[in-house]
Amino acid sequence: MDTKLLREKPALFDSYVAAHPRGDVLQTTAWGRVKETTGWQFHPLALMDGGVLRASALILTKRLPCIPALLAYSPRGPLYSSPEALVDLLRVGAAYLKAQGALVWKMDPAVPEADSSWLDAARSLRLRQVETGLDFESVQPRHVMVLDISRSLDAVLDNMKHKTRYNIRYAQRKGVVVQQVNEKSRLGVFYTLLQETAKRDRFTARSYEYFEAIWDHLVERGLAKVFLAYHEGIPLAGAICFRLGSRAWYVYGASSSEKRNLQASHLLQWEMIRWAKGTGCTIYDFRGVSGDLRPENPLYGLYRFKEGFGAKLETYAGEFDLPIWRGGYALWLGGLAVHNWIRRSKKANR
Repeated sequence: MDTKLLREKPALFDSYVAAHPRGDVLQTTAWGRVKETTGWQFHPLALMDGGVLRASALILTKRLPCIPALLAYSPRGPLYSSPEALVDLLRVGAAYLKAQGALVWKMDPAVPEADSSWLDAARSLRLRQVETGLDFESVQPRHVMVLDISRSLDAVLDNMKHKTRYNIRYAQRKGVVVQQVNEKSRLGVFYTLLQETAKRDRFTARSYEYFEAIWDHLVERGLAKVFLAYHEGIPLAGAICFRLGSRAWYVYGASSSEKRNLQASHLLQWEMIRWAKGTGCTIYDFRGVSGDLRPENPLYGLYRFKEGFGAKLETYAGEFDLPIWRGGYALWLGGLAVHNWIRRSKKANR
């Protein structure tokens, strides 16, 4: 087997990602182009056997601020066709990143938590599993809600909770309409809603330029779609869905504080499910929820909202580190622990 960087052959690399059962937009070179706009570099590493791809990893690298080294990260990767190909890819990738001056290679493939091929490779190469808790401490969510849309839309609708179906139909009766956005100039409507949501829910929204890059590299290539829900010309909710192969992901959502009783977000989700089904998808991925499903958890409402559509909980193996420079990695872990402690303290004192 031969390992190559396929930066000059993105179609070959991306075709493997798209055909893979666990392929993700975050593993495509298009996503690498998006991240380039925020200071990352991308490296599409592929393991070839007689001209056929057997494993791949889109690796993002960025200079660390306080340590003379790079951070490497493969979101929702690597991908592989056999355990042997996975081990070979990780070994070659580690050697490549060492030559680049990387400190650690982080990865979080969308494999089930008990996947033996992944866990065996992780043990053999001494990958370190990162403890990220049950909520949203990981880079990508470990606990996700997945809806099977391989059945008819009527069957999907019938399988929803009664209250969810009622809210969808209520929004329709009240005149809420959902539009697919085809003009980049209307991206600003979504971003205004996102800023309002960020202020209300106390999180930091990414820059407008970031979403422009998503439009340029994903929407224009059919890998993403922007949706807006209106009532009497007033935008009430917006969302961005990613799509690759047979799967669609609800990635970014935003909503106004106005007319929340009209249930625009429920109708928005239903129209995105209909869109995903129409493009040939069989899975609609609502993405993350907390792994703590106790009703008293402040995040329980997010789970209930997604469960109401008939989505089921899936838990992935989680986040793993492959240390490249072990001395620097230990130092970095110490600094990261302090950073996380400060962040939790600030959150608790809000």
